Amino acid sequence: MSASVPDRLAALGLTLPQAAAPVATYVATVLTGNLLVVSGQLPLEHGTLKATGKLGGAVEPETGKACAQLCFLNVLAQVQAAIGDLSRVRRVVRLGGFIACTPEFTQHAAVMNGASDLAVAIFGDAGRHARSTIGVPSLPLDAPVEVEGLFEIV
Repeated sequence: MSASVPDRLAALGLTLPQAAAPVATYVATVLTGNLLVVSGQLPLEHGTLKATGKLGGAVEPETGKACAQLCFLNVLAQVQAAIGDLSRVRRVVRLGGFIACTPEFTQHAAVMNGASDLAVAIFGDAGRHARSTIGVPSLPLDAPVEVEGLFEIV
């Protein structure tokens, strides 16, 4: 990858937010060996949820996709807080997406592509990852999307 991660973020018009503090009995990240696990992140923007509600209900798929992208930026903020330099990310290994939705909603993958597409845009081929995307009845604070991650670190 020729451009640095900060350069790619800038080219996309994006900046990393401040890493959010955990709000319950867990830690934001766990580094074990060369793997960094990042706890689920919500679509917080300046401390406020970008949207609330369920996909298939009050939240449109494009809004959900934008929320997934914001969740991934919050995941990266946790990575940076944990290791200090995003250039140490060798690979995005896995992303997990949780989509709060109505029972009829079936566009989970399209929503989660907000996070996945951004991972590839930022990290190139090293951003291609395994993924699970799951519909759930609710998420904390009535968030429509939550994303967790697993990264290989050098």
